Amino acid sequence: MENNHNIVQNVLLSAGGNKLQLCDIIYNETIADVKPRLEKFFDWDDLKEKENRDNLLKQFINPDEQQTFLLAIPGAVDSHVHFDTPGFEFREDFEHASKAAAAGGVTTVIDMPCTSIPPVTSLENFNCKLSALYGRSLIDYCFYGGVSGRNFNEDEVQKNILELSDAGVAAFKVYMISGMDTYGDLSERQMEFAARVIEKTGKPMAVHAEDKELIHAREIKFKNANRNDWKAYCDSRDSRAEAVAIDKLISIVRKVNCKTHVVHLSSQMGLEQIKKAKSSRLHITAETCPHYLYFTQKDFENDRIRNFLKTAPPVKCDKDIESLWQGLNEGLISFVVTDHAGCNPEEEKSSDNFWEVYSGIPGVEHRVPFILSEGFLKGRLTLQKAIELLSTNIANYFNIGNKGELKTGFDSDFCLIDLWDSQKIQASKMKSKGKYTPFEGKIFNAVVNQTYLRGRKIFDLYGAVPDNYDYGKFIPVR
Repeated sequence: MENNHNIVQNVLLSAGGNKLQLCDIIYNETIADVKPRLEKFFDWDDLKEKENRDNLLKQFINPDEQQTFLLAIPGAVDSHVHFDTPGFEFREDFEHASKAAAAGGVTTVIDMPCTSIPPVTSLENFNCKLSALYGRSLIDYCFYGGVSGRNFNEDEVQKNILELSDAGVAAFKVYMISGMDTYGDLSERQMEFAARVIEKTGKPMAVHAEDKELIHAREIKFKNANRNDWKAYCDSRDSRAEAVAIDKLISIVRKVNCKTHVVHLSSQMGLEQIKKAKSSRLHITAETCPHYLYFTQKDFENDRIRNFLKTAPPVKCDKDIESLWQGLNEGLISFVVTDHAGCNPEEEKSSDNFWEVYSGIPGVEHRVPFILSEGFLKGRLTLQKAIELLSTNIANYFNIGNKGELKTGFDSDFCLIDLWDSQKIQASKMKSKGKYTPFEGKIFNAVVNQTYLRGRKIFDLYGAVPDNYDYGKFIPVR
C-alpha cells in the first residue's frame, strides 16, 4: 500500500510497438500513478522466453517484491454483445455473460438493443432494461439504442432517438436484414431518415450490412430445391451480399454525414468497400470478430463444430482471413469484438436443417487471449496494436469516459495476462450460460490471470473472488 492506495508491482506495460516497460500500478477506484521501475524499454524478443525474462528483470527489483512479470493491459471493452437480459434469458443472461467477460479480461461491454424484450427503441424500453439489470452484472456496461423497421413512424423515430441519446446510449443499431420478429430491418429510405436524426446526436449508427434482396432471393431458390445444408446458407449470404450492402450504405453516408459503423465485417469484398469509403473521407468505420479471423467454410465440414460456427454473416475463405488481418494492421478495421450471442446448444444448435440452427457464438471469454495469441504472438499485430484493437480504440470511438487506457485519473480497469502460459479451450469450463464454442480444443498461448474493475478484483484464475453483481454499473455516454 502507498498512501492508502493499492499497488500491483513489477508488471510489464506496452511502451509502443513490441516494446515493454517494467512498472508499478498504484490505484484505488482510479489510477493514481503508473510508475516506471526504470527508464529502460525491453524488446519482446528479449522477454519471450520465460527464463530469459526472469533473469533479465530480477536484477532490477528487490528479492522480497512481487515477481509476477505479467503483462498488464487496460480492461478490454467489447462493444458488440448480446447478453439477452431481459427477455431472452433462456439463451444467456447478464450474470453468466458478465462472469464470462471478467474471466476474459473484459471490464466494459456495450449491449445490443435487439435481443432484449422489449427492444431498446424508446426511453420507456431503455428504463425497463436499466431496471432489469440492477444488481446483475460483474462488469460495467453501456447500451445501444435501436431503430426498428416495425411500425416505423418518422415522428416517433425522431423522438425516440433524441430521448435515447439524452439518456446516455452509446450508439444506435440498425439492420439492413433482420431475422428477428421483434426488431425489423430498415429500407434504404428509412435508414437515411434515421441517419439524419442520429447525426444530430453525434453518436454512431452501427449497421448490420448484408443485402436483404440478394439473400432472400437465394434463400427462396435453395429452399425450393430442398437445400438445407450449410453450403446453401453460406452461398445465400456470400461476400457479394456484404459488399452490395456496404455500397448502398456508402450512398446514404454520401448524403448524410452520420458517423457510421459496419459491424462484424467478414470479407475481403466488404473490406474493399470500407477502403473506398475511407479514401473518399466518409465517416465509415468497421469491426470484425475472432471467428472471421480464424475459421473458413472448410470448417463447416467438421460436424463436431459445424452448427456451433453458424453466424450471420457466415465465415468466408482463406483470402478473407488474410485481408481482415491486413485491414486491422492498416487501420481499415478499427477494432475486434465478439458479437457474443449464446444459446442452449442442445435445443438451438442441434438441427440437421441448417436454416433452423441458431446463429451465434458466445465469445466474450475468448477474445483477449485469441488476439494476443493469434495476433501478437504470431507476428500479425504489434502488442500496442493488439491493445488498441481490444480496448483503447473502442473506448475512444464510443466516447466511453475513463476507460481504455492505463493512465492517471482513468478507472482502474486492467487485466494481467500471462504470455508465457497456454490454455486449451474447453466449452465445459466456460462461464457463459451456453457452453459451446467452435474453438473447442484450440490452444491459445495467452492466459488471463486476473481482472480488475475500478480497482476491485473481479476475476482470479488461481483464487476465488466473491461474485459481486452489485458492483458493475451502467455507464451513460454523453
